[in-house]
Amino acid sequence: MPEHKRIPAAGIAENGKGEFTEMKCQDIFSVLEERYPLVYACDWDNVGLLAGDREQEVRRVYIALDATDAAVEEAVRWKADLLLTHHPMIFGSIKRVTADDYIGERLLRLIRNGISCYAMHTNYDVMGMAELAAGRIGLKDTFVLEEVFDGEGIGRVGQLPGPVTLKDCAEGVKKAFGLPNVKIFGNLNKIVKTVAVSPGAGKSMARPALAAGADVLITGDMDHHTGIDMDDCGLSIIDAGHYGIEHIYIEDIRKLLEERFPDLLVKAAEIAQPFTVI
Repeated sequence: MPEHKRIPAAGIAENGKGEFTEMKCQDIFSVLEERYPLVYACDWDNVGLLAGDREQEVRRVYIALDATDAAVEEAVRWKADLLLTHHPMIFGSIKRVTADDYIGERLLRLIRNGISCYAMHTNYDVMGMAELAAGRIGLKDTFVLEEVFDGEGIGRVGQLPGPVTLKDCAEGVKKAFGLPNVKIFGNLNKIVKTVAVSPGAGKSMARPALAAGADVLITGDMDHHTGIDMDDCGLSIIDAGHYGIEHIYIEDIRKLLEERFPDLLVKAAEIAQPFTVI
């Protein structure tokens, strides 16, 4: 797929009648929130427009999982008008915005360069990420692992096409998400068929997965004690990393924007693990 689409003229989008109208940030937000409503975000989360102007004219959108220094730098270099991320740049309260800390410095750089910043975190987890991840590993007959709102929720539980060893399941996860390695708690020869998947940090999803009858939980950021305790309880763990599963957000949102806004310039961050294992 090409990195971006052609735009006919600066700051305008074709309306299908050979005419052109301005495209604004809110036009994009409306499409995102139609598919991933903010009401499905967890109450502790901070989603939506975090910096910028809804009425800002937009031609270029840069998509990344996190608003890191590198993502902000690339958005500025590429002259983006909007930075879309999965994880919010701002989680807690902020009493001042200065260059004295890394969050303030990033915000200042975005604002100075006229780049709005929008995050879609747990609302995307609930209404997109979980089912997308389940589909990648071939789960069937899925149901919600833990409800958040109105029957929708975090994670999915489903059935593999057939029973496999834990080792083969892990190999399938590596292939599905393009990973060099995963961490496993459990006997590699154990036969698994019922699988829970919870992209991101899944420690809190271990007990719900066990209660749901899963043979294995595929997630990220699993700590030592939860891993060994769940294994003793009969739930194996495949830790594919926080980034390891959630990077699928980048490509998914790029496809959505290119489908809904064919004249918008869209660029996605390169998929690269944020750490190195040696």
